[in-house]
Amino acid sequence: MIPERFLMSPLFSVLCLLVILLSAHGMSEIAEPAAETIKNAVENVNPALVRIHVVEAYYREGREMKYESSGSGVVITPEGHVITNHHVAGHAKQLKCVFADKSEYEADLVGTDPLTDIAVILLKTDGHAAFPTVPWGDSSLARVGDPVLAMGSPLALSQSVTLGIISNTEMIMPEWMNRYGGLTLDGEDVGALVRWIAHDAQIFGGNSGGPLVNIRGEIIGINEISLGLGGAIPSNLAQSVANELMQTGNVRRAWVGLDVQPRLKSSEAAVGALVSGTIADSPAAKSDIKAGDILLSVAGKQIDIQFPVQLPDFNLLVAALPIGVETPFVIQRGNDTITIPIIPVEREPYEPKQFEQLHWGITIRDISFMMARELKRDSTDGVLVTSVRSGGPSGDARPGLAKDDIIVKVGETPISSVKGFLEATDVILKDADGPVPVLTTFERKTDRLITVVKVGIRELSDPGLEVKKAWLPIEYQVITRDIAELLGKPDITGFRVTQVYKNNTAAKAGIHVGDLILAVDEEPMTASSPEHHEELSAYIRQYAIGDRVALKVLRDGKELTPTVELAQAPKLAREMKKYQDEIFEFTVRDITFFDRTAERWEDTQQGVLVEQVKPGGWAALGRLSTNDLIVAINDANISAVDDVRKEMATITDEKAPAVVFQVKRGIRMVYLELEPKWESR
Repeated sequence: MIPERFLMSPLFSVLCLLVILLSAHGMSEIAEPAAETIKNAVENVNPALVRIHVVEAYYREGREMKYESSGSGVVITPEGHVITNHHVAGHAKQLKCVFADKSEYEADLVGTDPLTDIAVILLKTDGHAAFPTVPWGDSSLARVGDPVLAMGSPLALSQSVTLGIISNTEMIMPEWMNRYGGLTLDGEDVGALVRWIAHDAQIFGGNSGGPLVNIRGEIIGINEISLGLGGAIPSNLAQSVANELMQTGNVRRAWVGLDVQPRLKSSEAAVGALVSGTIADSPAAKSDIKAGDILLSVAGKQIDIQFPVQLPDFNLLVAALPIGVETPFVIQRGNDTITIPIIPVEREPYEPKQFEQLHWGITIRDISFMMARELKRDSTDGVLVTSVRSGGPSGDARPGLAKDDIIVKVGETPISSVKGFLEATDVILKDADGPVPVLTTFERKTDRLITVVKVGIRELSDPGLEVKKAWLPIEYQVITRDIAELLGKPDITGFRVTQVYKNNTAAKAGIHVGDLILAVDEEPMTASSPEHHEELSAYIRQYAIGDRVALKVLRDGKELTPTVELAQAPKLAREMKKYQDEIFEFTVRDITFFDRTAERWEDTQQGVLVEQVKPGGWAALGRLSTNDLIVAINDANISAVDDVRKEMATITDEKAPAVVFQVKRGIRMVYLELEPKWESR
């Protein structure tokens, strides 16, 4: 007998709905209780589900910056190929996959396709592992109302599943969103090819790349977006892209440079699509096709676009045309039907890969054909500056380089690509022992400018030493009027001792914390407010190191006159030697007397103090923090900045896959493992 409270529960309502839906579609699973069917589907998929931890690169402020993110994926081959989203893994520097059984594998990016937001990664093994997989389902068979499971790792939590139904099998971006760029990745409009399967199974950040599964445990989509409803890339499209990425590492598509849109409501044409224009210098522009024509067929296949939802089918048709093979495009122009031959070319990515150039303090990329057209340029020659580091060589030039400038000449060498730019830089820096001034020609919109960039990494100069000064080895505060009154001595002025440095001349002279210093060598101290704090140190600086001064001290109501030998003032932080690592992006300095005192370190404590860790660098990813004391790097003890410089030079030369920093952090000792991804250049 079923309890009444269960009959009234939401779970029972969901189960009833599933039974009805299963019956309506004549699925064989109706022989099983709906809950058992769902459980079986989950159990089939879960062993192949992975949580993906990503170290991703992005470019700004003249630097390649790294940050950590996460997403989901599912294994689709026994060899360990995992499908996920481009926006999860497409810019990965490092990848790690975690299965439900807690096993972990590093992974490499096999290929990625921003136009469909699909990427494939491959788990790194010894070649003997055979992974569980999930079969593909046919997304063309999906129907509104079908029950579905969204599986993945929301918010980087462990694997999870949510239940829902398909709400729409051909969801597209609304017109108002397209006016603001729609869903664009790396300059590519994902909605140009993708019509999403919309569903109401809850998905959150981190679910991206996880499978949308039917109750047979088949992949019918790859979850990508959440706009109230979830949106999944249909499995038929995702599978075809994944197969090509696994075979060749990229997706080849045809391109003709033809823009079409749905027929106007006032159009008399019963079929076809309205040609809105062509891209200059494209195959379509070189043909006889014109804006206002009605496109009737492509390669013998009829075209009928009355609504925006029909556009992805047309784009997929054109993308699949044979590259380099003449293809008939049939148009209607007035009362005439005309066949126009067009030879498609290979479609190139809109945004080529970015690169960091440390010696220039900029990030750059090549210029694609479409970028050149949008920049109103006749050529793709040159390199596009995508960001500039403030205070770097290019930022300090006059005039300085700026984002969207195009470098066209370095010295007398014309620059046509990133490859040429890097080669020219190598020539400039060969045998150079410091920054090299280089006459640089660049375009800024319609202007062609020149500037001088001092190319090269500038080493931190050793700081100038302060003049050696006499020092009374104590810390103190001003005796303010309020303090004096509450001490019962309203008329006194001077300083109260707050700290006496141990093993120093003040301690040997018997100075105590709490002593009130009223005079030095019978010269009264007049300080009575915080702004008079420098009076005592300024007076002491008139003496020489080693001089002896008599202090007038009030202690517990008694006057004392201890004599103190003045010591040499310790070096300040700004006087200490520093080292800045440009690869791992951190700065350290030697430790001072005051560091030891503030942290209560023993005199024997060795190490260097971390002064800066740039966000997005390898050191930041390894959790190195400012004020950490580095005591060892790998197996080498660190006592001074020169030790760090030596060890980091060796690590860089050997391109070590991992670097271990032993750091003292507060009262604890911590080991940090930095895992850089070394570039070929």
